[in-house]
Parts: sequence; C-alpha cells; structure tokens
Amino acid sequence: MPLPPVLRLLALFLSLASLAEAHSGGAPGGPQSGVAIANLTHGQMAVIARHDGAILALAASAAAPDQDFRRVLNYARIQKTYCAFGLMPRAVSDEASPFNHCSHAYLAAARDLLLRLKEMPGRAAAVDTLIRRIEAEMIRNNSGLELCQYSAEGFNTAQTLTPDWGAALRHPPSLATLAALLLSLAALGLAARRFLR
Repeated sequence: MPLPPVLRLLALFLSLASLAEAHSGGAPGGPQSGVAIANLTHGQMAVIARHDGAILALAASAAAPDQDFRRVLNYARIQKTYCAFGLMPRAVSDEASPFNHCSHAYLAAARDLLLRLKEMPGRAAAVDTLIRRIEAEMIRNNSGLELCQYSAEGFNTAQTLTPDWGAALRHPPSLATLAALLLSLAALGLAARRFLR
C-alpha cells in the first residue's frame, strides 16, 4: 500500500537533509559525462507534469531498453524524489518556487523518455495514444511559447539538482506545506504517545 503524501514527504526530507547542500548545483559548468537531456519550456513542463506518471509507467515496462534509456529513466525517478515527488504546491507553475528548477529536470527527463519510447520498434499502442494526447494539449495551450528562467537550460544525468531548502522558507506555498507537514507530524507524535500509554 503506498504511503500517504505526508509520510512520503517526511521520508524525503529525512533522507535528503544531509545531501541537499552537496548536490544543489545546477550551474552550466557542472558534470556532463552522463546522457544529455534537452530543455523544455515552462508551458511544455505543465503539460508533461499532467502525464508524468503515465510516461514513467510506460518507460518502466518498455521492452529491451538500451543503456541510455535506463539512465534517463533512473535520472527521472531520482530527480522526482529529490523534488519532493512532485507534491509541493506550485512547483511547476511558479517560477519563484524553490522546487521549480528540479521540476524542470525531472519533467525534461520524462519528455526525453517519451521521445525515446516513440522511436522504439514494436512500441505499445499506449505510447502512441499518450503522445497524441500530449501533442494535442501542447498545441491547444500554445505550450512552446511560455518561457521562464530555466526554459533554455538543458540537463544531464550526471548532474542531480535539489531544491533550495532555504528559499522554501521564503516561498509562502512551500512554507505553508512544510508547516502543515510539521503540524501533522506533531499531531501524529501526540497520538502515538497517547496510544502507547
């Protein structure tokens, strides 16, 4: 049974707290020995975010993927985990969100996977269906025209990005979510304490 979102966020924060500073780069001069992943616009990111789960599921079930495909899939999963599983409010829509940069990274990887799936011989019919749906949404929403500060940035599987945790305290939606998480954990702790008595 999947963990509730609050517990998933707690697990993420506990596992990443000591790594956040070490991996928080994103500078253009970072490591480039992995698989290059093309950038995507802010508008494209919003469309891909709506279908991210379906893309990753199809990628995970792909027959005989090559090494680069597996590396991009692994990167997409890692980046999504570092980016609070995509659960932080306005992480995709708000350029000022401290989770926006890492959201660009895992969603660019998801789109890369979709393009790789499209080129696979004998691909599942579900891939074509999903591609048509996403393309229609992008055309309908003029998704290629909406840009932000990260829209021109490409990514690389050798470079992991994490949110700016300090900036999360200055971003009201992120701060509210973190405060709600702490309150939920405090309530859970009190309930457990009473139960153990």
